Amino acid sequence: MAVSILHRATGQALAFGAVLIFAWWLAALASGPSYYRLFLDLIMSPVGVLVGFGLTWSLFQHMGSGLRHFIMDSGEGYDLVTSRRTALATFAFSTIATLAFWAWILLGKGY
Repeated sequence: MAVSILHRATGQALAFGAVLIFAWWLAALASGPSYYRLFLDLIMSPVGVLVGFGLTWSLFQHMGSGLRHFIMDSGEGYDLVTSRRTALATFAFSTIATLAFWAWILLGKGY
């Protein structure tokens, strides 16, 4: 049940949060180099990285639970043991994928 609720919540976070940041990025890009530099400074601040981390986790959690729901829509995975395992797998996937993604950004050539 928690995965289903989180699937809806992460979908809303992505629909509103990510779209607002994308629109802000486009406006900053169109406004010139100084405003775009301000945008980059704010996005790479600790608060901006925290928001980015949360949105990235939301993306991977939404993706993982979407695949889980897709499998369940085919009629598989309804027994209690499999359902719990796939629910835990979505949390593990989203956490590991988020950490790997941000390690690549902050430690690798992503920045």
